[in-house]
Amino acid sequence: MEVGTLEPVEDSTGSKTMADMVLLAGEKHGSNPAQRYKQGEEWAETSFVELAAIASEIALGLIDLGLEKGERAAILSHTRPEWTHANFGILTAGGASVSVYQTNSAEECHYVLEHSESRAVFVEDAEQLAKVREVEDRLPSLEWIIVLDPAGGDIGEAIALEALRERGRGREGADLTARVESVGDEDPAVFIYTSGTTGPPKGCILTHRNYRQVTTMSAQQGVLEEGDTTYLFLPLAHAFALLVQFVSVDLGGAIAYWEKDPQKIVPNLMEVKPTYFPSVPRIFEKIYTMATNASDDPEQLRAAVDLGLKVRQMQNRGEPVPEQLQGAFDQAEEQLFQNVRNIFGGRIRQCVTGAAPIAQEILEFFYACGVPVLEGYGMTETSTVATVNELDDFRFGSVGKPLPGVEAKIAEDGEVLLRGPNIFRGYHKNESATSDTIIDNWLHTGDLGRIDDDGFLYITGRKKDIIITAGGKNITPANLENGLKQNRWISQAVVVGDRRPYLVALITLDPEEAPAFAELNGLEVEALPESEAMHAEVQKVVDGVNSKVGPVEQIKYFKILPHDLSQETGELTPTLKVKRNVVSEKFEGDIDALYSGGRD
Repeated sequence: MEVGTLEPVEDSTGSKTMADMVLLAGEKHGSNPAQRYKQGEEWAETSFVELAAIASEIALGLIDLGLEKGERAAILSHTRPEWTHANFGILTAGGASVSVYQTNSAEECHYVLEHSESRAVFVEDAEQLAKVREVEDRLPSLEWIIVLDPAGGDIGEAIALEALRERGRGREGADLTARVESVGDEDPAVFIYTSGTTGPPKGCILTHRNYRQVTTMSAQQGVLEEGDTTYLFLPLAHAFALLVQFVSVDLGGAIAYWEKDPQKIVPNLMEVKPTYFPSVPRIFEKIYTMATNASDDPEQLRAAVDLGLKVRQMQNRGEPVPEQLQGAFDQAEEQLFQNVRNIFGGRIRQCVTGAAPIAQEILEFFYACGVPVLEGYGMTETSTVATVNELDDFRFGSVGKPLPGVEAKIAEDGEVLLRGPNIFRGYHKNESATSDTIIDNWLHTGDLGRIDDDGFLYITGRKKDIIITAGGKNITPANLENGLKQNRWISQAVVVGDRRPYLVALITLDPEEAPAFAELNGLEVEALPESEAMHAEVQKVVDGVNSKVGPVEQIKYFKILPHDLSQETGELTPTLKVKRNVVSEKFEGDIDALYSGGRD
């Protein structure tokens, strides 16, 4: 089959573009639940018929305001049901949806809204409205502000979402039909602005064809199935969550939205009982820490994991399990594996992780427990995804094989190159960056990798993150950082050493775990970063990581920072990736001290 000619799978809506998807979902999936969300102490539901009606009203409301085909409308909100309503409303009106992270400052919001020339913006509440109000006098293209949740605040001349829907109910359905039919494959559907770890964000233009094709690719690989329940806490402003939304609607799965509280993710999982859980590595690392802390015998735990791996791999191959082995497995199932599955609600079929590396030890642990956590790979420029592992065809440590219609190869310098119908159109108003990224129809990802004989892709590092020591040795910091972060007490680790004589590390403590260490050692939590007890504990972790690598790759000194890295303080992206340049600049003095005299 030619690249770009993939037909929607049988269970999908069969939509031609993202503009008609939600309308067809209403017809095909009917009264089945499309959305679940917490209302008081109960989980309420919205059916596909209701979702299609809401999106239609919003679309007609936008058309009535004067939004023309191809014009941009932005969304500034946490992940919530109304984000999806606004997104499909914009698309169904023939507009292009512009994602704005809810953590953005007023100035960052201004950049995205001004650069995209958005005519409308949907804001979550009074807090997000205030950001837009602060900069709206410098946004000549912005005409309408719609508030998703206006309760308890003065929204002034802004339009409440319900008022926009009411406006839409006054329009003829034929207006919507004509607009949907006018949308073509190559029309822009989504503008997603990259996190801007180096310089201002770049606006990726993703077309209806891009997302229609990657939705089909994902469905063909069995990433989601009809009737699945997905628990979603990832920001819908990010490509990963956006694709999950599209595939769920296309195939008839329900999305259960989080409560905007990180502390409630695990309790929500236990209540919702999802079958599919997309996440970033940090969440799995935290659940791994929580689950393994309950064991006071690491050797026994490792033996149980090895046993679980062996038995589940035999079951996956259809091989009979010897009676003695099955008996030991059943005991581990009762004592450990079942308890871990219950953390995820007990019904999980598949978890998917991406955006950053994850330690193989963690993947093996969850697989042994019956919670497959599979890595995938992609970026905003690939409409989210390009390679995936499948339940019946995966490799630990790999990010899987290319999706149908996607090609991957490794350049002479080790860079991963990709091409296919999921590759974005280019960067908005930035032809230079586009031409540097897409060369001879191949997307230059900036990632380093290798492809094995079976076609599995392994990411070995990021070109711009490679540390070249003063002695000329190339080192991938992620491998060392992942080893450090497996420890219970460590939250983040950033290895530094480019053009330096040796490697050093900046380390932060896990704010949820640190109090336990403080209590055990009779210390105040605030005193831990400078305490001898914590330094000795972290030194043991560093020594363990160093023992697995050669002398040049070893960490010589480290500094425990006084606070964790976060989005709020600017060191992490919305998907919890470290902004290395920000960290290097902010803690330049600490880094220099590690080279001038080791530990303070």
